[in-house]
Amino acid sequence: MILTVTLNTALDLTYRIRSLRPHTSHRVSEVGERPGGKGVNVARVLAALGHEVTVTGFAGGGTGQAVRDRLAGTPGLTDALVPVAGSTRRTIAVVDELTGDTTQLNEPGPQIAPPEWGAFIDRYEELLPTASAVALCGSLPPGVPVGAYANLVRAARAHGVPVLLDTSGEPLRRGVAARPDLIKPNADELAELTGSHEPLRATQDALRRGAHAVVASLGAQGLLAFTSEGRWRATPPARVHGNPTGAGDSAVAGLLSGLVEQLPWPDRLTRAVALSAATVRAPAAGEFDHGAYQDLQGRVAVTQEAGAA
Repeated sequence: MILTVTLNTALDLTYRIRSLRPHTSHRVSEVGERPGGKGVNVARVLAALGHEVTVTGFAGGGTGQAVRDRLAGTPGLTDALVPVAGSTRRTIAVVDELTGDTTQLNEPGPQIAPPEWGAFIDRYEELLPTASAVALCGSLPPGVPVGAYANLVRAARAHGVPVLLDTSGEPLRRGVAARPDLIKPNADELAELTGSHEPLRATQDALRRGAHAVVASLGAQGLLAFTSEGRWRATPPARVHGNPTGAGDSAVAGLLSGLVEQLPWPDRLTRAVALSAATVRAPAAGEFDHGAYQDLQGRVAVTQEAGAA
C-alpha cells in the first residue's frame, strides 16, 4: 500500500469559459468537480496505474464530505481522512478555451485545532507499518506546525518507509533537513529553497541540504534528477498544450510508483514525464489521458548529465 498525505485537501472546481476578460461577466460553458489537493491527485493517478493507495489528511464540513463522496468507489483507493470541524477549502480553475490558459484561485484551508492535529498523528502512525512508500504533499492549513513535514519524514524513516516530499517555502526547508528520500520541487520552489535560479546548481545544493535525491520539475523542459546513482534530464518530445493543473502531481505519482516497483531511475523519469504531459491533455487534475500516456512513454528522451555519480 502506498500512503499519500494531503493536509490541505480541496474540492477542485474547473470552470470553462470561451474567453477570460477582466472587468466583465462570463458565462461558464462547463463545470467540473473533483476531489483535490496535491496528495489526493497523486493517489488518484496511482490508483489508475493499478496501485493500492490510502489517502489521509483532513476533511471537514460540506466541502470535505463532497471530497469523500467523490473518492468513494475509486478502485484501489482507501479513504483514511481525519474529520475536522472547519470546512475543507475549494480551488477554482478558470480555463480560457480561446487561449488554453488556466487561472487558478485557491482558498485557504480550515483552522486545525491541536486535538485534530493529534488525531491525525495517531492515524499516520497507525498507517505507516503497512505502507510501502509515503508521499507528503502540498501546503499546510492554518494551525498545523510549520515543521510538520519534518516530523512526518522522521516518523516514516523510523519505520523504514521511503518518503517523498512535495511542498514549498518554510515547510520544504525544514522538511529537507529531516532527510527525505526524494523531493520534487518546481523551478520556483527550488530557487526559493536554495537562492539559486540555475537548475543544476540549485538541485545540487538541495542535495547538500539533506535530500537523498532531488527531481526538479522544469515545466516544458521536463525533469532534472540528481540521485546517488546518477544525474539525468528527462524531456517530453514536444510542448503539450492544455490544462497544466495537476501535472506535477502526476509526475510525483510516476516517481513514487517507480520507486515501489524498483524501476531504474531512467524508467521512473520516463514514466513521470509521460504522466505529467498526459495530464496536461486531460480535463481535470488527478486524471491523465491514457492514450497519450502510452504514446509518450516511447518518446520521452532521458539523457545522463556529465559528472554523474
